[in-house]
Amino acid sequence: MAGLTYHFFMQHIASMLGFFLCALLLNPGSAFAQEQKTTVTTFTYKKVGDLEIKLDANRPADKKIRPLAVWIHGGALINGGRQGIGPGRQLLHAGYVVVSIDYRLAPETKLPEIISDVEDAFEWIRKNGREKFQADTSKIAVLGGSAGGYLTFSTGFRVQPPPTVLVSYWGYGDLIGPWYSEPSPHARHQGKSQAPAEMAVIEAGPPVANSRDRKGDGGTYYRTCRKLGIWPEKVSGFPESEAKKFAPFMPAVNVSPTYPPTLMIHGTKDTDVPHEQSLIMAREFKKHGIPHRLISVQGGEHGLGGGKPEDIRAAHAAVLPFIKKYMK
Repeated sequence: MAGLTYHFFMQHIASMLGFFLCALLLNPGSAFAQEQKTTVTTFTYKKVGDLEIKLDANRPADKKIRPLAVWIHGGALINGGRQGIGPGRQLLHAGYVVVSIDYRLAPETKLPEIISDVEDAFEWIRKNGREKFQADTSKIAVLGGSAGGYLTFSTGFRVQPPPTVLVSYWGYGDLIGPWYSEPSPHARHQGKSQAPAEMAVIEAGPPVANSRDRKGDGGTYYRTCRKLGIWPEKVSGFPESEAKKFAPFMPAVNVSPTYPPTLMIHGTKDTDVPHEQSLIMAREFKKHGIPHRLISVQGGEHGLGGGKPEDIRAAHAAVLPFIKKYMK
């Protein structure tokens, strides 16, 4: 798989299996256990030069107008793609249209343009969703994991009007803290890394909006960034010393009274995105009076692996009720 190391691939597979297993245990009679007819339709929502940036509309196989959720994939803003909707599948089988979006990836594209793609995706969805895939665009739930959790947080202040409700799985609101801007001590970020010349080849490559289309090894590129503590600058293009340039893209400093209600799920032993990142957002939500809930899975790693199965089930079971409360 282009752009993904074996480590990244296996981590992705383990995370997806966890999502599906949790859903099956939550509701054995659901469509996770029994086949349900759904459709996936791909649309190009934006074109930059010759690059088409796409989204997939996943929905039950009918023409009924249905509630709308948007799934934003993770991958450190460097890897991943719209294929697969992770825990968004729970909403699909609850009768939602679930739209999964691509966006241009770093390091070929920098953070401001990545955020602009997300903004443009929501503008396109609101303008076209009812006609093209029979979604009720008057309210939108947004879900995302890891970097997708960061982008989910970002829609709360970058997308106008803001979405209706957000769910961040092990996401983050801070881009320049020590966890990202200093060398990582964690085993997951060690091992093989790239020399500066190898990194430069990826950085100079053509833009991609899905890591399947990248010829270089984005997984090792990411690990090198974490190993050296250079992710913020490589992804944003900003010198790390110029913190003010990061501020317009940091959810942790942009929560306001108009921010959407937000559910967060995070493992307490996460060595990729520290649990503290959700605590930071929870403090901001409390300060501004935003309805929110943080579900901390004790002992959970990135993706919740290592947590107690009953705690993981309970965390996933809380998502749909939280969303429905605000999508009424």
